[in-house]
Amino acid sequence: MLIIPAIDLKDGHCVRLRQGEMDRATVFSEDPGAMARHWVDQGARRLHLVDLNGAVAGRPLNEPAVKAILRSVGDSIPVQLGGGIRDLDTIERYLDDGISYVIIGTAAVKTPGFLHDACYAFPGHIMVGLDCRDGKVAVEGWSKLTGHDALDLALKFQDYGVEAIIHTDIGRDGMMNGVNVEATVALARQLSVPVIASGGVTDLEDVRRLCAVQFEGINGAIAGRALYEGRLDLAAAQKLADELGG
Repeated sequence: MLIIPAIDLKDGHCVRLRQGEMDRATVFSEDPGAMARHWVDQGARRLHLVDLNGAVAGRPLNEPAVKAILRSVGDSIPVQLGGGIRDLDTIERYLDDGISYVIIGTAAVKTPGFLHDACYAFPGHIMVGLDCRDGKVAVEGWSKLTGHDALDLALKFQDYGVEAIIHTDIGRDGMMNGVNVEATVALARQLSVPVIASGGVTDLEDVRRLCAVQFEGINGAIAGRALYEGRLDLAAAQKLADELGG
């Protein structure tokens, strides 16, 4: 299982939010490129980027910061990116820049035909982010809760050919109160594509809990605030995941 550091971008800075609220941002670095290199040096095997401004505006707004990160890490590890991606031209541009996986969230829910076209045009490079609260999916930077059931959408998107589903419990994200293993497992065991857990990953016990159920199809865990505040050591977490994964 991969332990994947998150770099959330707001106004060109590396921040963390609490439950997705833009006015509750804590700035951890004004140099996203340096932060990316830090995580690579700590043993990261993949990075997870989110353009927070883009997620709300519906168009990329942190491309300079994304490019700085890509320059910093080079081709040393894959980088996945979501936030404000609403058209094929944007996907193509990001992939050309060096992004390995593009994450589609709001657009997948509101215009599933776009997701279908993206999977067809860029096979192997498209993931879907499902941001959930009590089994329902939120969109537009988590600001609007829809009536869509997460499992129903995941099954449909799997048929489109997505590379993976990123499941985020938005009630736990940034709150440091533990990952929602039960909801992640409930989704993963119904799918054949991998699921990446996100939201609330806090300490090594969360890593143990996820590794205990990774056979259900969970192949990664995204960690944010716990890494930045020192409650979770990336190198130790990845070492534990490797040991538990055999």
